[in-house]
Amino acid sequence: MASRPPLILLPPSEGKATGGTGAPWQAGSTSFTELDDDRALVIRRLATAMRGSVAKRSKLLGVKSIALAAATDANLHVTSTPTMPAIERYTGVLYSALDASTLSQQDRERMESQIITFSSLWGLVSPTDLIPDYRLKMGASLARTGRLASFWRPRIESALGPLTEQRTVWNLLPNEHERAWSGAPTSTAQIKVRFLDEVERAGTRRLITVSHWNKLLKGALVRHIVAHQLTDPDGLGDFEHPEGYRYMPSLTTSEANRISVSLVSRR
Repeated sequence: MASRPPLILLPPSEGKATGGTGAPWQAGSTSFTELDDDRALVIRRLATAMRGSVAKRSKLLGVKSIALAAATDANLHVTSTPTMPAIERYTGVLYSALDASTLSQQDRERMESQIITFSSLWGLVSPTDLIPDYRLKMGASLARTGRLASFWRPRIESALGPLTEQRTVWNLLPNEHERAWSGAPTSTAQIKVRFLDEVERAGTRRLITVSHWNKLLKGALVRHIVAHQLTDPDGLGDFEHPEGYRYMPSLTTSEANRISVSLVSRR
C-alpha cells in the first residue's frame, strides 16, 4: 500500500516514571524543534496555572491530594528536573504491553523511528526524546491558550505532514488526542483500529466496543506492526493476541484514504 515504512501514532500515558538521568529539557534537545517556542509557551502557562488554588489545579490535572502535590511539583520544574527517553517515561498500560525493552535490536530501531506520540506539553514526541516528568491532559484548557488539542492542531499538522507523505499511518489515537490532528493527506493511507467483543445479548450475538482492554490490545498490536512492518490491513491476518482478538476483513470499511479495521473476540 505504501513504499515507505509505517508510521504509528500513539497517545502518551498518564502513568509516568519519575526521576531520570538525562539533562533537563531545553530548546533544541528533542525532535520536532520547530515546536520548541510553542512548548516553552505551554510550559510557562502551565507553571502559572500551578500557582493557582488547590481546587483549580485539581480540576485542571484531574488528581487530588498527594497525587496533586506531586503533579504540581513536577509541572513547576519541567525545565530543571532530570529527563529520560519518552518510551521509558510513559508507563501506562499501552506502553507496558508494548514492552519496548524486550524488542529485538532491529525492532527497537524500527520502533524508535516509526512511533510518534501526541503530547499536551510537547506537541509531538519521539520514543528517544529525553523528557521530564509532567502531568497534563490534551483535553485540558490553560488560560490564554485554550484547549490544548485546539492549540496544538495546526502546529502538529505542519510538523507531521511531511512525515506522513506516501506512508501508511496507523492511527491509534483516542478521541481526545485525535482532536489535535485533522488526519493524513490524501497521498497517505490512514488506518484506524477498533477492538470489538462479540457477545450474546437477549439471545442475539452482537458486537460491542472494547473499553477496558483497549490500551492493552493496542500495545500488543504496535509490537505486531513494528515486527512485520505492516502497510496494509491484510497483514493483520496472522495477528494473534493472547486475549483472542482476530482481524475480521468483512468488517473493514474505507472512505477515500481512511480505512477502519476491526479485531474481534468472541465472548
